[in-house]
Amino acid sequence: MEPITEPDLRAAFVNCSKGEAQRAHVPRDLAERRWDDLDFLGWRDPGAPDRSYLAAEHGGRLVAVSLRVAQQQRRYLARGMCSLCLTVHPGNGVSLMTGRRTGKAGRNGDSVGVYLCTDLGCSLYVRGLRKPSTGGRLDETLTVEEQVERLNGKLTAFLDRITDAAA
Repeated sequence: MEPITEPDLRAAFVNCSKGEAQRAHVPRDLAERRWDDLDFLGWRDPGAPDRSYLAAEHGGRLVAVSLRVAQQQRRYLARGMCSLCLTVHPGNGVSLMTGRRTGKAGRNGDSVGVYLCTDLGCSLYVRGLRKPSTGGRLDETLTVEEQVERLNGKLTAFLDRITDAAA
């Protein structure tokens, strides 16, 4: 992923108003990020535990989306698997995140959801740069590059559904 600045990030939001994009919490460490290891930038809002954000190259441009994190009450022994990176986490390590669709569908209240690592560290899990506290990754015959390609394909499909690019 190419480095992103705060103004570029705020201008890239597609599924919220300009005011919401300006009020969105943006990470302050954008200059220090290891961009070569990221397929997307994902972060949680520390002031709003039910809100997260995701930004990625999509359709030749930077696209950022606001996501809601579904409330969950999982027991520690329950496990969930991220839809993008296929990392298994215990308890609340995987969350259903939903994003309002763009255009008329979004104005009508339509949204799209996907199960993601709650910490949005999918790119790092795939590359082996972050390990889940417990749980783990599936043993696969795919190379890391093939796993990254699969992650990007699933991410593109999710963003297509939010932006209605698949229609």
